[in-house]
Amino acid sequence: MSEKKYKWHQIAVSEAELAFAGNGVAVVEVKGKKICIAKHQEEWYGFAFKCPHAGGIMADGYIDAVGNVVCPLHRYKFSLKNGRNTSGEGYYLKTYPVNISEEGIFLGIEESGLFGWL
Repeated sequence: MSEKKYKWHQIAVSEAELAFAGNGVAVVEVKGKKICIAKHQEEWYGFAFKCPHAGGIMADGYIDAVGNVVCPLHRYKFSLKNGRNTSGEGYYLKTYPVNISEEGIFLGIEESGLFGWL
């Protein structure tokens, strides 16, 4: 299995530039796609805008004390670290790496092979 390759997209110059809601989740747009950003215990995470179960808007949910993002519709929980469903329903939330540097905050979008332009 090959190593994943990412194309890095700058989403902000600084943390202050991101519009975090009271729940600690911000929404950014990268290549026309909405993606949620969260910071939990000084670590940054990127994850899908919609819940894989019923399409709930994850930005309207919240981050629990152990580092799960909780969907506002049915309270399904997903690990910020790997997107695994921690409440037992068997779904998987797409996650994205976030990189912080002196130049700003960057989100990694996986580069795919032949159909990477889709």
